[in-house]
Formats: sequence, C-alpha cells, structure tokens
Amino acid sequence: MRELVVLGTASQVPTRQRNHNGYLLRWDGAGLLFDPGEGTQRQMLYAGVSVTGVTAVCLTHFHGDHILGLPGVIARLNLDRVQHPVDVCFPASGVDIYRRLRDVVPEFPGLREHLVGAAGAIPLPDAAFDLAAVRLSHRIDSFGYRLTEPDGRRLLPERLAEFGLGGPVVGRLQREGVVSAPDGRTVTLDDVSTVRRGQRFAFVMDTRMCEGVEELAEAADMLVIEATFLDAEADLAREFGHLTAAQAAAVAQEAGVRTLVLTHFSQRYADLEGHRLEARKHFDGDLVVAEDLMRVPVPTRR
Repeated sequence: MRELVVLGTASQVPTRQRNHNGYLLRWDGAGLLFDPGEGTQRQMLYAGVSVTGVTAVCLTHFHGDHILGLPGVIARLNLDRVQHPVDVCFPASGVDIYRRLRDVVPEFPGLREHLVGAAGAIPLPDAAFDLAAVRLSHRIDSFGYRLTEPDGRRLLPERLAEFGLGGPVVGRLQREGVVSAPDGRTVTLDDVSTVRRGQRFAFVMDTRMCEGVEELAEAADMLVIEATFLDAEADLAREFGHLTAAQAAAVAQEAGVRTLVLTHFSQRYADLEGHRLEARKHFDGDLVVAEDLMRVPVPTRR
C-alpha cells in the first residue's frame, strides 16, 4: 500500500474544518509522519491509522504548527510499547527545541535521531528507499524531503519466450544477471527486461519560491506542497516565506509532477475553490486540494 493520509491542512492556526498540519505517508511497510502539528494523535484516530505504523518522523522546521504534536506521538509510541525503531529527522539548528519536546514525555528508547545540517541523503538503516533533505527558504531553517525508490527491472514475457527461458532459471537470471539459454545462447538480464523506474515522493512545506522547491518537485510521482495564499497575496507570501497556489502549480507543471497535493491553507480562506481554480490554470495533471482525513493514493507506476 502506498498512500498519503492527510491528518491536517491548516496554516498557523487550526480552524473548525482544518486541524494543524500532519501527513502520514504509508509506503509498503513503512510509515513516514511529516510535520505532526497539534492534535496529530487524535487525527490519526479519526483517520483510522495507528501510531504503531510510524517508522519515521520528518520535521521540516521548528514552527509550532508543524511540531507541537510530536510529544503526543512519542508518548503514544512508548504507551503502545512499539518494538521497532523510529527515525526522527529534523533541522540541526533546532536541536534544543526538539529535545525539549522529546523530554516532556516518557522516554521512547527506539528513537534514532538524524540531525539535518545541510542538503543531502539521510541514512535510514531499515528503509527500502532513499530519503534526502533539500534546503528551502523560510524565516528559519527549513528543509523539504524527497523519497526515491531505486530503479528495478520488469521482465518481458515475450522476450523470455524467444530465448526459451522459464521456471527456476528466470530466478537465477534475476539474481546473477546472466544465464545460458537451452540452445546455448548467453542471455543477460538486459536482453529480457526493461528498466522499471522507482517511484518518487516529495514534501515541501513553509518556503518561498527557491531552487530547493524545483529540485524536490523534479519528476515526482506525488508532490505534497504548501499553498498558503492565493496570487492576490503574493507579496504577503514572499514576505513571510510561503507559496501561492499558482506558484505551487506552476513549479509542479514544469517539473513533470503526476499528482499534486496542495495543503497548508491560511485561515483567511474559508472556501478553497479559489486554490483549485488558480492551480488548474497552471497544472494539467492530477490535482488534489487536500482536506483533513483525506486519503490520496500514490499513482501507480507508468
């Protein structure tokens, strides 16, 4: 299962319809919790997902609407006696804030902390994918995250048949890369397969437009990105380090994003139809204006 569970979509303060931020990416057996704002633990109950499924927590920056749910999540990991380790990734400049949040609840011994001081790969020991951080442009240190699945191979049945290959020998070909066909010909994996590109997921929160946004979005199968304002407030967005729906959509179109998820909406917008209309002017792919408790499937491979 690969899906995004939206736990909250509010910017700065919650509203009657929108909880503070929170996003759970369910990726096969992994569960990556991004920016757990206040109320995340309760939103998970409403969404029907368990904290026991969380294998990593990724914080983009240390503003309250993105982090105040962290103590409750850690406390629940301890209460539920979760046995697997949980990786926590966060900007190194906020380590003191992180430790204060961590230490107000009972210790969960399974936390593995990864301090992000610069852009680059984050080593997650148990992950079947690569996770990288990219610096963004906000009022304080902020990083986006990009998950990349390694490329694989897709076997072509018609090519296997041409060489007369089947049964256990196909498994050996996948393991060793080369076998002999029944007629004596040497067959390589390249002869009977094609590249299956790994899927890519990107997460972009509080930032003004910058190179980091473009880098994160590049060729993403799913891009979750803040759209705090509409273009009428573009100057305000730039001043406070945020994006408009139009900016988010334009960068997604240019980057070849397949599914675009807009979120992190200012409380000034009771209705989000303006975000949808503004984004659609710039983006012709699968567009989702996120709502609390929504589930968005990661698109299947091309």
